[in-house]
Amino acid sequence: MIRATVVRALVLMAAFAAALTPVTCLGEDSNPLPPRATKELTPELLSLLRQKKMPKHSPILVRIFKEEAELEVWNQDTTGHFQLLKTYPICRWSGDLGPKLHEGDRQAPEGFYTVTPELMNPNSNFYLAINTGFPNSFDKANDRHGSLLMIHGDCSSSGCYAMTDEQISEIYSLARDSLLGRPSFQVQAYPFRLTPANLARHRTHPQLAFWKMLKIGNDHFEATHLEPKVDVCDRRYVFDAQAAPNSPNPLVFNPTGKCPAFVVNPKIARRALEKQRADEVEYARLLEDDAPAVPIYTGLDGGMNEVFLARFPGRVTLAKVLPYASYLPQLPPIPWVDNDGSLTSKWFGICFEGCEVTIGW
Repeated sequence: MIRATVVRALVLMAAFAAALTPVTCLGEDSNPLPPRATKELTPELLSLLRQKKMPKHSPILVRIFKEEAELEVWNQDTTGHFQLLKTYPICRWSGDLGPKLHEGDRQAPEGFYTVTPELMNPNSNFYLAINTGFPNSFDKANDRHGSLLMIHGDCSSSGCYAMTDEQISEIYSLARDSLLGRPSFQVQAYPFRLTPANLARHRTHPQLAFWKMLKIGNDHFEATHLEPKVDVCDRRYVFDAQAAPNSPNPLVFNPTGKCPAFVVNPKIARRALEKQRADEVEYARLLEDDAPAVPIYTGLDGGMNEVFLARFPGRVTLAKVLPYASYLPQLPPIPWVDNDGSLTSKWFGICFEGCEVTIGW
């Protein structure tokens, strides 16, 4: 009797563990993929690829802008450069501007991420999902924590970039096709478009130095339309680094260690530097003209592209968490409406509902 009870308990434990095991992605197991994950690109999207001289299975690159609530898919054309294929309005993102710092802060990640085939989930509870790969080596080196930060469907976000099901169907299909015969694609996630005007507006934000570091990689891409090579050393991002001429040793990057001696690829450095200098002149002019600065904290829990406001009223609410409360200890409680409609007062910094999804992504 005791033995049977023990066996039964072990079986139940094994079943529970299996339920928590991440799914095998892109059909690598024996189970057939759901139809939504194998759906072909629409005729309209195939036509657009042909018009832009982009092979169907060409590499892609994804760029995300929180404040504008836009996600861009870029494809490599026949010249080897990336060109913008399509811009998707983001249906919902949570948190505020700024990177993800710790589990439960509702922040959507910012930075440079690498998506491999195993990060594609065809069986997501949110229609389809693409794991951004947070935390990357930069995040880990800077003691930033969190898990299962996605681009997915269902227009519902707890630290993710949520699209509609129709949108994620297209984005997932483009990503899936680009991974045929390739190891990964890059996701660049930004707080906003890193223009001099936007940086001047946000110049009082505690993450300004971090955003200026991201801008270096952004400028490399915008100046060349080539995917920037990303490394991490000394707890910072390094872009398009290569060994100096006649260097006897290959470059080795340690995310928490001292950066090795390197040079930036000269073909990229010249064009990026021209852009950076022009932007710095414009930024300085804006500061001299005392351009208005926006508040550090919006008071809202994330955002939504305006095209969805009528379709999903009430999805963007007053914030329930404040990731940067340590910078603003003097802030009073903020009122917000509970699910039952009553107006209550909740302190910043507390997560009142499930934040990151821990299983079933």
